[in-house]
Amino acid sequence: MPSIPLFPLNTTLFPDGHLPLQVFEVRYLDMVKRCIGQDEQFGVVCLLEGSETRVPDQQDTLSGGGTMARITECVTPMPGLLQISCVGTTRFQVRSAHQLKHGLWMADVDILAEDMVVPVPAEQQDVANALGSLIRSLQKKQISISKMPLSPPYRLDEAGWVANRWCELLRLPQEEKQRLLLQENPVLRLELIQDVLSENGLLDQQ
Repeated sequence: MPSIPLFPLNTTLFPDGHLPLQVFEVRYLDMVKRCIGQDEQFGVVCLLEGSETRVPDQQDTLSGGGTMARITECVTPMPGLLQISCVGTTRFQVRSAHQLKHGLWMADVDILAEDMVVPVPAEQQDVANALGSLIRSLQKKQISISKMPLSPPYRLDEAGWVANRWCELLRLPQEEKQRLLLQENPVLRLELIQDVLSENGLLDQQ
């Protein structure tokens, strides 16, 4: 596929994940307007070293993989500022990346296969149950969908979806989130998340 624009962030976006962004740098304002105008997506990669905003002579270190983001909503509260909502779509690995003169990163990437739709195994049902309990507790607090850390539809019966939502919610090192993102087996990803939840006593309460 042709080169894609990248948006390096101090976070890891997973497929079906919700990502709100405030965009004010010229390099990203132009990118967002072009993506909306041409109905294109951009890539979100984790920033391992460096700053989200451009700093002169600073060297950025980008992760080797990321997730495509599709813009679902865009508002302009004031000139020079865009507030956008995005959803993660497909994962990719970066083959090569270079920075344009005005600071925008471009990359040649290989698109990774989407997760197979696999039911949550009985051995990991407690992981899905814990996520369901979290969702219900947020709903009881009457938190609006736009402010929820995860968006419907809630596919609590799918191993990959459950694993990805926990990957976003848990405070894991970014390098660990990257390994989980690029793990091709959704059940293995769910098993790894189960280990983290168990170690932190987050399943014992169920």
